[in-house]
Amino acid sequence: MAKVKFGVFLWPMPLEQAQRAEELGFDSLWVSEHMLFYVPTFDAITVLAAFAARTQRILLGSAVLLLPLRHPIIVAKEVASLDIISNGRIILGVGVGVGGEFPPEFVACGVPLKERGRRTDEAIAVMRKLWSESHVNHEGRFFRLEDATMLPKPIQKPGPPIWVAGRSEAAMKRAASLGDGYMPYLFSPERYRDSLAKVSAFAQQHGRDPTSIVAGLYQFICVADTYEEARQRANRDLSIRYNQPFDSIVDRYCVLGTPDQCAERLGEYVEAGVRHFILVPIAPPAELSSHLEVYAREVVPKVRAAPN
Repeated sequence: MAKVKFGVFLWPMPLEQAQRAEELGFDSLWVSEHMLFYVPTFDAITVLAAFAARTQRILLGSAVLLLPLRHPIIVAKEVASLDIISNGRIILGVGVGVGGEFPPEFVACGVPLKERGRRTDEAIAVMRKLWSESHVNHEGRFFRLEDATMLPKPIQKPGPPIWVAGRSEAAMKRAASLGDGYMPYLFSPERYRDSLAKVSAFAQQHGRDPTSIVAGLYQFICVADTYEEARQRANRDLSIRYNQPFDSIVDRYCVLGTPDQCAERLGEYVEAGVRHFILVPIAPPAELSSHLEVYAREVVPKVRAAPN
């Protein structure tokens, strides 16, 4: 079995955290975005450019970029530029906004919620053409290109990998037919195993090798001296972050407790098929650096050393 990879999601300030994540040996570094949301967020493209300037090796990804809110020719240009600046280290994680989780941003961007999935599918196809072809012509439901050639092309060929996020069957089908990776969130190990099996089946229906689709997972994690302390912190944080109560689901969807407890729970996800974790720390800003140290030195090695 290929080595399980570990990425980490970071709040971008201070930017020195990106360098520290690379020094600690993480495989990838991720940032999210919303145009408008319940809590402050940054623009993913801007932050990834800053991360690229401060790192040398680590992969850089969006978890996620809300693709239906942007025109694909603009995203294609930004991501191609990022790929060149970073020397081919970009992963484009895309999502549609689960359940339209914050409708005001769709209203503000002039995008009907009911169109977000179809816009995303077409946008992925347009971007792939622009990254790999010249004189592109495209006549779709939402976008039109006439003799379009985008230069320079990305370093990665035929283009930066696109990982599809989401919890629905529509997201599974999108990952299977259009994605290079599958990246759900708020999944139990059991649900992840079942969903990954569906992605594999859908991929085969499209004539694709399921093993070519990276099995990723956006995973909240809270390390503390006790399980209960971690649970209380995660419940409080996520209830604010998503503007809904998490008390009844925090145990099911979050990795919680001491380093040993966290490693054991992550191991259950590995058994379910996860091959690239995006660890999302639940920690006060002042303690984030110490949490990254704990993941790198006391959690990740135990997961990788465990028999699977």
